[in-house]
Amino acid sequence: MPMHKLQPIRIAPVDATVRQALLGLGVRPRQRDCVGAIADLLADAASCPGCEPMAILHGDTPVGYYRIDANARSVAGRDFDLPALGLRAFFIDAAWQGRGLGAQALAALIADLAERHRQARLLVLAVASGNRPALRLYGRAGFVDSGALYHGGRSGPQQLLRRDLP
Repeated sequence: MPMHKLQPIRIAPVDATVRQALLGLGVRPRQRDCVGAIADLLADAASCPGCEPMAILHGDTPVGYYRIDANARSVAGRDFDLPALGLRAFFIDAAWQGRGLGAQALAALIADLAERHRQARLLVLAVASGNRPALRLYGRAGFVDSGALYHGGRSGPQQLLRRDLP
């Protein structure tokens, strides 16, 4: 893909128009066990009350996806003392990786949550323990390791990361 001038990343709820474009996105083969296929992610989100499928956009072009769950228990397998949201299936399309878009998307995601979910105080996610690039990215975005492991899911033991929300 040719190098385009990077426009600011923005996020938007998945609607019918964006959904179709998202179906063309995917991750690198070694990331598939951690993320899954976008068609499956979108189908799962459609059947999940209280979740918000979100598109990561570069201009008007979808370059990634994530989902917010209204209850962090669905991501972490446990409750938290603070009102907590869950983050799952965060990814940048393979063709767009390596350009700093993941960090920009996480910043936009946090800003969006602070605006639309003012009651939430915590964002929780699970990431495969061996996924060093993801752990570095989330660490730079202010997530900290909770010290707990989540053993559900297909990608082996996962570290539970948490980030305070403004």
